[in-house]
This record gives sequence, C-alpha cells and structure tokens, in this order.
Amino acid sequence: MKNVAWDSYQLFLDVARGAGLTGGAESSGLSPATLGRRMLDLEQRLGAVLFERSQTGYRLTGEGQRLLDMLSGMEAAAREVDAWRQEPAASALVRIAAGTWNAWLITESFPAIRGPRDDFRIELTVAEQRAQLAHRENDIGIRSFEPEERNLAAVPTGEVAYAAYRARHSGQAGADHWIAVHRDEAISSYLRWPHEQKASSIVVTVTRARSLRDLALSGAGIAVLPCFVGDLEPRLERVGAEIPELRHRQWVVMNNDDRHRRPVRTVADRLVKLMKGHAELYAGKRPGRSV
Repeated sequence: MKNVAWDSYQLFLDVARGAGLTGGAESSGLSPATLGRRMLDLEQRLGAVLFERSQTGYRLTGEGQRLLDMLSGMEAAAREVDAWRQEPAASALVRIAAGTWNAWLITESFPAIRGPRDDFRIELTVAEQRAQLAHRENDIGIRSFEPEERNLAAVPTGEVAYAAYRARHSGQAGADHWIAVHRDEAISSYLRWPHEQKASSIVVTVTRARSLRDLALSGAGIAVLPCFVGDLEPRLERVGAEIPELRHRQWVVMNNDDRHRRPVRTVADRLVKLMKGHAELYAGKRPGRSV
C-alpha cells in the first residue's frame, strides 16, 4: 500500500460525514468532481472499496466504516494535541448553541456552567434554528429531537411543556389579545401556535422570541411560553392549562469525536445537571396560579 497523505483522509471524513460528494464539497471547499477523483484514488491506494455509490449519495461500506472509526479517533487525538500546545497562549473555547429560552436559563444560571477557576472560555450562540454540530459548527447543542446523525451523541434531559401566560392581576384587560413572533420568524411549534389557533386575535408581532415574555409582563396580551420560563416569573400567570400538543423531549447533543475533550465534557455535564435540576419546571409540574 502506498503512503497516503493526511489531507486525503480529511477529505474522506468530509465525504463520509456529508453522505456524499455534495455534502463533502460544502465542508471541504473542493468541487464534487475533484472529491470524486480523490476518493477513487484513496480506494486504489488503500486497496479497499470505501463507498457504495448511488444516485442518492455515498454510503459507507464495512471497510469505509472501519476507516471512519479509526480516523475519528486519530482526529480527536490530534485536536487534543493542538489544544495542549495552545494552552499557554489561550484557554480552550467551548461553543454552545441553544434556543432563545435555554440560552436564557443558561445566562441566568451561568456560574453553574463556568466558575471563576475554570480555564476554558464559553461562546454561546442563540438561535431558534436547529443546533448544528455534525461538522463541528458547535461543540454542544440543545435540541428538541434526538439526533439522526451517526457522529453525534445525545443525553436526554426530560420533557418541555408550554402554556399561555399573561401579566398577573391584569383582570379582563386584553382578555383575548395575543402576542406572537412574526410568522416568517416562527420556526418552532410554540411560535407557530398563535398563528394557527389565534390568528384573528393577535395584536402584536415581534421578530424576537425573547420579547414575548417582556410584552406579556407589560400587559400587552397573552403569549405562549415554555413553562420553565413562565412559571419562574411570579408576575405572570397561566391562561388555562398546558398546551399538550406542544410538549416535546429535549437532548444535550455533542459531536462523538469531541465529547471526551475535558472542557466539552465538563460543560456538557454541567448543562445536563442544570437542566435535570429544573426537570419539573421544564415539564410544567410547578405552575403558579392559573386562571
């Protein structure tokens, strides 16, 4: 077998994780045609068929999966060496991707995630879109569904419940006035619910989910919120019961190759502890007074 350059293995990882040449091209920056030639050359050098090729994409053969497993371990070890070399100059960075309200809980409880003696930094990305981790866009994500990607590991943290909330003691003022995120920004089910169920009663729309709580507190109307947000705020009260069709499970997700890195493992463990510690609130089991 001829010697194979590491960059060929890196391209193999891009194609394998991207499930084909198009996905590999997005992460590698090379054209699909170039990647196709490089994969054929790699197979010839290794004397093994790595992919089953079809019109729907590239699927790993048994030998391809063995190579992926071995290279993933090598890649993780190389990152550990790089991190070790860089420690004197800069502390490690742990990137967390979370939706609006999980990010809110993280910031409210930040000392539980990073203490003054920790030697790593935190980068928190806040977005309603699905947390991206498959190509190491982030180190840790919080998702409302179990990941399908084979290279991701997930830890379940419980269920999330939702209800409608308004300012406490607001009486009948704004009894059927609803607040919603603008339809174009309503990515999540709970954000779409007012448009689907109360469209004719929406009096205020905003572009940021974070503003729903503030508007409800001001007395502007009724907003759908996660119970762990609404029930923690004594100035809000539930309007009716939980909205059962919005309930979902939740996971802390990591890339398989990075989850054993000490800073990532530390932050992930602390996130899981924080979220499980609020499990009853997340599940709507500690409501204030409802109306």
